[in-house]
This record gives sequence, C-alpha cells and structure tokens, in this order.
Amino acid sequence: MFKIFIVEDDRTLVTLLEKRLHKFGFDTFAVSRFDTVMEDFEVFQPHLVLLDVNLPRYDGYYWCRQIRNRSTCPIVFISARESKMDQVMALENGADDYLTKPFDYDIVIAKVNSHLRRAFGSYSSREQDRSITVAGLTLNMERLALFYQEERLDLSHTEAKIMDEFMKKPGQVVSRDRLLEKIWDEHTFVDDNTLNVYITRVRKKLSSLGLTDAVETIRGLGYRLRSELEEKI
Repeated sequence: MFKIFIVEDDRTLVTLLEKRLHKFGFDTFAVSRFDTVMEDFEVFQPHLVLLDVNLPRYDGYYWCRQIRNRSTCPIVFISARESKMDQVMALENGADDYLTKPFDYDIVIAKVNSHLRRAFGSYSSREQDRSITVAGLTLNMERLALFYQEERLDLSHTEAKIMDEFMKKPGQVVSRDRLLEKIWDEHTFVDDNTLNVYITRVRKKLSSLGLTDAVETIRGLGYRLRSELEEKI
C-alpha cells in the first residue's frame, strides 16, 4: 500500500483529501503539528508528499527543501497561489508538480498515481538496477544518484530522467520535445519555463561535482552533454 504524507493546515481540505485517497487504497498521514514535520516524515516514510505553500511557522518551500535533503520521493504542491513564480519556486526547491486550489479531486488522484507509477511502478520498472557511465560519471536510475570520483549526488526523479537522456547520447543533441515526452504525461501541466528550471537544476548539480558547463544549449534544437566532458573529467 502506497503511503501519502499530507502537509496542509486546512483541516476541512485534509479530511476531503484523506477520504478520497483512502477510497483508492492509499494510506495517509496528515501533519497536525507544524514544528515536527520532519520527525513525522521520518516515522511515516511516505512514497509521496502533498504539500501546501502557506503553513504555520515555515512555508512549504522550506519543508520541500528539508524533505529533499532526506528523500527523492515525489512532492506535489497543493496551493491557492497560482502565479507562475510560485510554481517556479516550488520546482526550484525540489518539487515534482504543482496543483492550484480549488482542484478536482479526481485530478489529484490522477496526479498521485502518475507520479507513483514513474517513481515506483510500471514506468520505473524498465529502469530498475540500470546504470549508465560516461567518462567516469555514473548515473544509477534505481538509486536516483550520480557518482563521480567517490562522490554521490542525489537527484529528483525528473532530474534523473533528464540526465538519462543526456547520458544515453553524449555529444548528441536531445530536443526539448524529447525531454518533455520523456518526463511528463497528459495529467501534468508543463510549459517551456518549467523545463528551463529543471535544466538549470541539473546544471547546478553537475557544477557541484566540478563539471561546469557540462550541458550545452543548442539554440533552436535542444541540449547536449558536451563532447568535451571526458576531457573535463
């Protein structure tokens, strides 16, 4: 049974969410004390997080960062804030998706199922136990991690899928359409700016390994993992 962790201070909304999630066979835990979010997270060990932005004490962006420091489970924001900047901030802080209130509960279930399939189910099975190495840089899709010179760097599911596309064809251009097709499905809202955010996150993580400028933008075509990567390593 998949476990869903809910960080939301609207108790009416929480009750409705839990009722719908239970109907579809999910186990849930709703935070009641907002000073012990990470303690509750560690005990419950969820497969997916539903997270509001406006919360007591610290906002959802803060808790998203804390969760990302410990887990790569999917994080879906549920918020009344609907500006593009709020959605960009959510993605930059480690979220996988963003739903604006009021929302259709069937869409919530569809989103939850979609992310769980990609993280743990049928869409992820082809990638289990698979690693790919390019010039000393190794991507492990099961662990959602990059390994380089005895260093490990954890990735989100989306970041790992982007790196997978790059590393399968080092030095070759990967189109933006291919990346969108690989990462998102019909249930998930996306625009060009969203992909830009993820590419920026991938570049920053590669830079933290000392691989600066590893992902090159090919104007009008897409991106590629630079053919000079081997020289950098």
